[in-house]
Amino acid sequence: MEWVDGNLHLLDQTKLPSSEEIVICKTIDDVCESIRKMVVRGAPAIGCAAAFGYVLGVRSLVQGLNVDNMSPHSCSSLVTKGREKIYQSLLKTRPTAVNLEWALKQMQSLDYKEHESMQSYVNAIESKAIYLLNEDINTNVKIGEIGAGLLGQCRSVLTHCNAGALATGGYGTALGVIRSIKSKLGDINVFATETRPLLQGARLTAWELTKDGIQVTLITDSMCGALMQTRQIDAVIVGADRITANGDVVNKIGTYTVSVLAKENSIPFYVAAPWSTVDLGTCSGRDVEIEQRNINEVRGFGDCVWAQENLSIFNPAFDVTPVENISALITERGVVRSSFDLQEMGQS
Repeated sequence: MEWVDGNLHLLDQTKLPSSEEIVICKTIDDVCESIRKMVVRGAPAIGCAAAFGYVLGVRSLVQGLNVDNMSPHSCSSLVTKGREKIYQSLLKTRPTAVNLEWALKQMQSLDYKEHESMQSYVNAIESKAIYLLNEDINTNVKIGEIGAGLLGQCRSVLTHCNAGALATGGYGTALGVIRSIKSKLGDINVFATETRPLLQGARLTAWELTKDGIQVTLITDSMCGALMQTRQIDAVIVGADRITANGDVVNKIGTYTVSVLAKENSIPFYVAAPWSTVDLGTCSGRDVEIEQRNINEVRGFGDCVWAQENLSIFNPAFDVTPVENISALITERGVVRSSFDLQEMGQS
């Protein structure tokens, strides 16, 4: 993800690993479409992309109203309504990951009335979006360092879906921990699940780790239990799209299954995520809206379709891993081992 000459450049994750293509978003509609179609995906990355989408939307609003040199007070009503429409358009793209709403609230908190001109306000929100992107990268590096201290003795780990540089501003959360272990302590072997139905593990995680020279072994989702039974892994580490007040974790569909298998086999299960993923305003995972995606994602992949038409299909994008299945949360604020710790850190 890069902000280049006032446009958002995104590596198209739907095309990886076959080709590395850049999508250039010049409008808020381009960003919304990229989020919906998963050109960009992963909770922190969606938040960063939405922040730049907000900039593009406000910039277009100001140009359309021809108010760039007007006093903000003289066009207050029009700008207020326009900002709210921009906010809601981006918020509705994907409902489950809380980072999207968090980033938009950060953007919306900048008061245009405090600026001498609307152009000054546009410059301020552009700087804010760039700051959020850079801060996400710095946060991920810190998560990686804390996680490496916690998992440093692990030499073989399992990860589900993609929680790497592609899912964040850069470096990654779960993969950030793995990268930090590699850089500080030497070789580490990673087992990556395919992550059906869109194969983020096979297409994205394996691609990232191979690029970094980290040993990765690809398995199908259904092989996790056999892998754990044979004691070939020391720990499981995944990312998160939302962490609720009681410590439940909402993440890619299949995460809950992996957590059950890990618990059954006495293997620690860790979640790495920035504090922006923590939602203390939502009591538990049961209260989170789970995104239901297009059934065609399950019928096949790309141009290959293997399921019959008119077949009943269930396709939730996420599931809920209960707090009792989680050994610890790894955030930039520290390691969280209980809902009490989560509340305490939230007040700090």
